[in-house]
Amino acid sequence: QVQLMESGGGSVQAGGSLRLSCVASGSDYNNFCLGWVRQAPGKEREGVAAIDLHGTTTYADSVKGRFTISKDNAKKTLDLQMDTLKPEDTAMYTCAAHRTGTWAYKYWGQGTQVTVSS
Repeated sequence: QVQLMESGGGSVQAGGSLRLSCVASGSDYNNFCLGWVRQAPGKEREGVAAIDLHGTTTYADSVKGRFTISKDNAKKTLDLQMDTLKPEDTAMYTCAAHRTGTWAYKYWGQGTQVTVSS
């Protein structure tokens, strides 16, 4: 069992930056593929970034070159550095662990809101 808790969301103007953090508890955390997923009001859930056991990263085309995912196995943390934010990045961002399919995971956090104003 893994519990996830995000922090770092907030409001920022377009062009600004935010860093999201996710802290995990549970013994198997370091054995899982991890990711960040977002959902805006009225829209479907969208995968943002993922990182596997070897540190290989994957990004949605919409955030490539602007977002960076990283993890610290010792601290059991998963971060998402978001730069050059756009209004269309506004969404609830959720960290997830133990990938079961494309942008599908077994464990989910509660989410943290990111709002980007123009």
